[in-house]
Formats: sequence, C-alpha cells, structure tokens
Amino acid sequence: MDLVRLSRKLCRDVERLTFASPVTHVYNPLRYARAPHESYLQRWGAGRKRVIFLGMNPGPYGMAQTGVPFGEIHHVREFLGIEGPVSRPVPEHPKRPIEGFACTRSEVSGKRLWSYFQSAYGDAETFFRECFVVNYCPLAFMEASGRNRTPDKLPEAERQALFALCDDALRRVVALLEPELVVGVGGFAERRALAALGGGGPRIGTILHPSPANPSANRGWAEAVALSLGKLGVFPGRAG
Repeated sequence: MDLVRLSRKLCRDVERLTFASPVTHVYNPLRYARAPHESYLQRWGAGRKRVIFLGMNPGPYGMAQTGVPFGEIHHVREFLGIEGPVSRPVPEHPKRPIEGFACTRSEVSGKRLWSYFQSAYGDAETFFRECFVVNYCPLAFMEASGRNRTPDKLPEAERQALFALCDDALRRVVALLEPELVVGVGGFAERRALAALGGGGPRIGTILHPSPANPSANRGWAEAVALSLGKLGVFPGRAG
C-alpha cells in the first residue's frame, strides 16, 4: 500500500468518528484538499526516508488550507512546488473559511519549519531525498467561537478512538518509508510516536514546536532546533 492509498484509508476511517461539544466543526483536508495533498505525497513521498518529521494536526492557515503538513502557502507553492484545487468542508465554520491557495494569512509554524529546512538543505529535492513531513492526526477541530481545539484536548473516549486510527496509520507510514528516526515536532507528536511505535522501531526524538503560541519558539527557535537535530545526527550545524 502506497502513501496515497494509506491517506485515503485514513480519510475514510476518521470520517466515521463523531465528536461532541465543545467541538462544533471538524475539517478533513484529506478530503476537500485531496488534490494538493496527494500531489505532495506522490511528488515527495517516494522511496525510503531516513527521517520522518511528525506534526500534530492541521493548522488553520496551513494544512487546513493547502492539504500539506505545516503547509504555509508561500512555501508550499514556491519551495515544494505544490498547488491545486481546494474545495470547502461541509459544514464550514463562518470564522474559519477555507480559501485554499487564495488564503492571504500565513501559518507561522509552517513558515518557520519550511524556512528552516530550506536554509538547511537549499532545495526541496535535497531535503526529501532523506526526509519527509507528516501529521499524526489529519483533522482540525473548532469550537463555536472559532477557537482551535487540539486533539489532546478531546474527551477521553473520542481521543482513544481517534488515536487508535492515527496510531495505525503512523505505523503503516513507518513500515512503508522505513525511517531510522522519527522526530516529533513538539512534545505531543513525540509522545504519540512513542505510543504507536514502541521501542522496537526507529529512534524517536523531538524538536521544539515552532508555534508562536509557544513562548520558547519566539526566542531563537531555529538555533534551538539546530542544536536538537545536531544531537540526533540530522544536518548538524547547517542551518541557523
């Protein structure tokens, strides 16, 4: 099973789940942003990867708009060379419209992450020769106010059902790409990698999450990530 078929299976599986208040809207970009998402998988996901970078779930101005993990629009278009039609989720939250590649907002986390990889590797071909970026959970959750609710804040029963599907999907991706190392982008992703993959799979590490909501990420994030990746043996000292 290749990455596209894995993605389509996960898309169908998570759409069978239900989520109660305070979640009022659930976005699944594997469905409505399928074209650019699968372009990303097909163009950059082929072959064995030494390192997988694992994010949490779609950001409102990143993957929720483009279908690409940490998919800040400028970098998806210019660095990754990905663009494609994006429809709208149903129902759509009035405060969280999906505009696809016409969205003018920038996803800070994605801008920081892809800017770093561009600085470290120079071009996408070199980066993806040994690395890949995926999200653990494909869904974005919103409350009535439009506030984002992260997967770890879901009620336990909903969380367990979702995590079982996402754990299985992650194991299948790892079996396909055969990485030596899985790097959680933030503590949540690291914990889920440990839970899903256990001690018998690839090494698991972490880097600081680039979200501006994380105070530590607003003070020398790139330098902190370079240090962490250097300790893990990933392009040490090449980016700043």
